[in-house]
Amino acid sequence: MTLNTAAIEAQAELHHQYLLGLELMVATREGPEVVGDWMFRLFRRQHEDKFLSSFRKLGLEGEPEAVACAKYHVLSNGVGGVAVEYMEESDTKAWVRFRYPRWMYDGAVICGVPVEASRGFLRGWYGQNGVSLGNPRLGFVCVSEDMTGQFGLCGYFREYDHELSEDERLRFAPDERPPPFDPAEQPEPPPGEWTAERLAKANRNYAVEYIRNGVRELVHVLGQARALELCHLAARLTGLQHFRRMADAVGGADGGPVEAAEFLAAMFAGMGDETRMEHSDDEAILHQTGLRIARGLEGAERENLLSSWIEIWRGAIHSQRAFMTVDCNRDGEGLIWRIAPAAG
Repeated sequence: MTLNTAAIEAQAELHHQYLLGLELMVATREGPEVVGDWMFRLFRRQHEDKFLSSFRKLGLEGEPEAVACAKYHVLSNGVGGVAVEYMEESDTKAWVRFRYPRWMYDGAVICGVPVEASRGFLRGWYGQNGVSLGNPRLGFVCVSEDMTGQFGLCGYFREYDHELSEDERLRFAPDERPPPFDPAEQPEPPPGEWTAERLAKANRNYAVEYIRNGVRELVHVLGQARALELCHLAARLTGLQHFRRMADAVGGADGGPVEAAEFLAAMFAGMGDETRMEHSDDEAILHQTGLRIARGLEGAERENLLSSWIEIWRGAIHSQRAFMTVDCNRDGEGLIWRIAPAAG
C-alpha cells in the first residue's frame, strides 16, 4: 500500500467515525425522535443528490425496477465497503440483506443508536426509490432491523399491482425470511479498472458525503447554534480519540508543532488537498488549499461545515503529549494553520 492510499483510507475511517460519534451524540443529547428525524433528512438528501446519477453509472437502466433497486444497493454499498447480499425472487420482488459488522453502527455503537435512526433512513431513502424512478407501485418491505436483535437489516423491493400511498412505500413484516443466498447470482459492477487507490477514494468519498450532508441537515433539525455545538464537540472528541490510528496510518509522530503540521499535511493529502509548511523554532504554519471537504458549498453551509471539520484536527493535535495551541484562519478558498507551544 502506498502512503497516499493509506492517507485516503485514514480519511475514510476518520469521517466514518465522526458520523458515528455525531449520531450517538444527537441520540443521547436530543433523544430518539430527533436522531430519527435527522437520519430521515440526511438520507433523503443523499438520495436526492446521488440515487439517479449513481443508478445510471451502475448500468441498471432497463432492468425490472424492483430488481434494479436491489442490485443498486448491493453495488453502491459495496463500493463504499459495506457488505450487502442480493436474492432475486422474481422481476417484481428482490431482496437485500446487510451483513455484519454493520458499517453504519461500527463496533459497540450499535448498542447506543435507537431504532428510530434506522427507520429514519429507511423512510428517507428506501421508501423513496419508487418516487425517484417514477414508479408509484414500487415499495420496500423491511423484515429485520439491527436494533431489534434480529439478523441485521434485511428486506425486499416489491412492485405491486396498484399505486402506493406515502405510508405504504415502506412496510414492516418481521415474520418473513429471505430466500437462500446464491453467490453466483450476485451483481457485478460495470467493467473498469478498480485499483486499490480508486476503491479507497470511493470509500473516502462515501464517508465524506455523509458528513457534508449530515452537518447541513442537522442545522435544519436543531437550528444552527445547537447543531454546531454538537457538531463541534463530536468533531473534537473524534480527533482526540482517533489521532493515534491516523498517525500510525500516515507515519505521524507525537511531537511538537512541526510534527503536528507534518501530520496534518500527510492527512490532508488523503483528501487530495495541497499544503505548504513554514516553521521556526517556536511554531509551524501550514497553508492548505483545495479543501475537498467543502467543495461546491457556499455561504453558511460552507462555514458551518468547515467550522465543524476544523475541530477534528484541533482535537487530534490536542491529543498529543505536548500542549499546543492551534489557530486556523480562512485564506480565500484555503486555510492557514498556526501551531505553537502552549503558554506556561
